[in-house]
Amino acid sequence: MNILNFLQHGLLDFSLFQIIVTLLIATQITILAVTLYLHRDQTHKGLKLHPVIQHFFRFHLWMTTGMLTKDWVAIHRKHHATCETKDDPHSPQFHGIKTVLYSGVELYTIERHNQKTLDKYGRGTPDDWLEKYIYTKFHFWGIALMFLIDVALFGAIGITFWAIQVIWIPFFAAGVINGLGHWSGYRNYSTNDCSTNLTRFGVIIGGEELHNNHHAFPSSCKFSHIKGEYDWGWFVIRALKAVGLAKINKTVPVLEQRKDSANTVDLEAVKAMLTHKVNLLQVYVKDVIKPAISQEYDLRSQQFKKSSDKFINSMSIDWRFLDDEAREIFKQYINTSPTIETIIKYRDELKEIWESKGKSTDQMIEAIREWCQKAEKSGVEVLQVYAKKLQTYRLKTV
Repeated sequence: MNILNFLQHGLLDFSLFQIIVTLLIATQITILAVTLYLHRDQTHKGLKLHPVIQHFFRFHLWMTTGMLTKDWVAIHRKHHATCETKDDPHSPQFHGIKTVLYSGVELYTIERHNQKTLDKYGRGTPDDWLEKYIYTKFHFWGIALMFLIDVALFGAIGITFWAIQVIWIPFFAAGVINGLGHWSGYRNYSTNDCSTNLTRFGVIIGGEELHNNHHAFPSSCKFSHIKGEYDWGWFVIRALKAVGLAKINKTVPVLEQRKDSANTVDLEAVKAMLTHKVNLLQVYVKDVIKPAISQEYDLRSQQFKKSSDKFINSMSIDWRFLDDEAREIFKQYINTSPTIETIIKYRDELKEIWESKGKSTDQMIEAIREWCQKAEKSGVEVLQVYAKKLQTYRLKTV
């Protein structure tokens, strides 16, 4: 192979199609390194990867992103601990969606230099010889080495290959997930933040697209929770588990309705409610608030009908995150409809019970029992149905 041909095509002399396929594989490995190793294994401990797989991902991330395990883990843990507050490293509610989407890597870089964040949230991450004297000391040498390898393998187009590798995570993780994942999408759970699921098919970003699901149950290593959702990372976890290279520590306990538990609030019912409170609050939006709003369509103007969907969606989001228009619609609905006022009052009371601290088990059971009895006497049919249904939930025995 002459020098000119080598510079043009590299050692592999791949066609454009072969280069694209190789790039897709390489970037998917990077995504898996982030979602499986950094996120599900190191940060939330819902998964335990075999040491060989852990170190493969550590090495791959050093080569393709320059990210250090402790930095990433600390920043993400702080995000969960301070979500949607001024201390959140990358909340679009405070930094703005454009800043997080296009400058997410800058926000990450600022936070990784905050030693207090690393000390408080970065515990339990690798601290061996390689981490200290190779990955940390020569932080960006891996990326430089990757540049040389890409050019050697693919020739001049290897520069583009390398550039895409390097920006893949900053764009999709720091930008799309941290930005759009707290801005736009659908919600399965009424979490105390603005997290959303971007799509039901978590295949481009390894399942991280199902971001609201993750915020509802952070320690679960499975991000797909309902029928029709697909978590590519979960399929890989199952494959690794099958060959002894991964251990599943935690997934979401399954919630089920039991006919034999009708109209009974006991310890098992309370366990189910507290475990799935963000789920059951979202069910309240779907089964109580939405039907109640629909019943008023015939009594209100066309403008009421147009604004109703925005109102219903806002009921899944904490009041503090609503914009001025949503707040006005919210107040309008409450002030002009006794039914809406009632169901919102009951929702807030139930949420307060579930989030209360210091109550004994017996006190919690009694409080929920009283709430159900009041709801069944409220005269609001959809609320009565929900109260009866609520008492039948139990965690499925595996």
